[in-house]
Amino acid sequence: MPLLSLHEFILVLSTLVLILVYHGYLYFKVRRHPLRTAIGITNHARQMWVKGVMQNKHDILAVQTMRNQVMAASLLASTAILLSLGALNSAFRPDMFNEVSHAFNLYGIQTEGLWMFKFMLLGILFFLTFFNFSLAIRYYNHVSFMINTNVQDDPAVSAPAVTYVLNQGALHYTFGMRGFYLSVPLALWLFGPIWMLEGCLTLILVLSRLDREA
Repeated sequence: MPLLSLHEFILVLSTLVLILVYHGYLYFKVRRHPLRTAIGITNHARQMWVKGVMQNKHDILAVQTMRNQVMAASLLASTAILLSLGALNSAFRPDMFNEVSHAFNLYGIQTEGLWMFKFMLLGILFFLTFFNFSLAIRYYNHVSFMINTNVQDDPAVSAPAVTYVLNQGALHYTFGMRGFYLSVPLALWLFGPIWMLEGCLTLILVLSRLDREA
């Protein structure tokens, strides 16, 4: 028996194409017209913030802001690794398959092998989410030291260098949040490919409003 039926393959492929096309379009806008996107605006705002903190010696403000960022990323990283372990544990519990999968699954093959595959994908996605939040914490910790050095004429701790590291941390934080967002259609796939496609369309509609210029 094939892993996916024809209907399920088409619906899953359509979902994947929609997600890739949307994020390709978003990448193009961020590169060409950054100040017309939320990501570009926040990158610019962080650049201005770093300049203001380093020029005016707002050390306490810098420490408090970076502490808040680290705490938020730590909470989300912990949540992601717990969800990853839970999804991988559920992948090897075939008793859940008969209880949930058959009730809402339309146009899809209902096998324990596919059920395990879906949960394993969820587990991998949450692990990648955890990895990105961990990298965000790493970059934020670097910024906490760099922004308070108060050393003049050192390119390693200049405002552009600090801004670059801060934006790298913010980029991985964004990747981590995207992992949580993408888990919605992937989790809906447990109930059938139609639910996955509908979840993807709803997600893209929401993200299109969040990602555009405020």
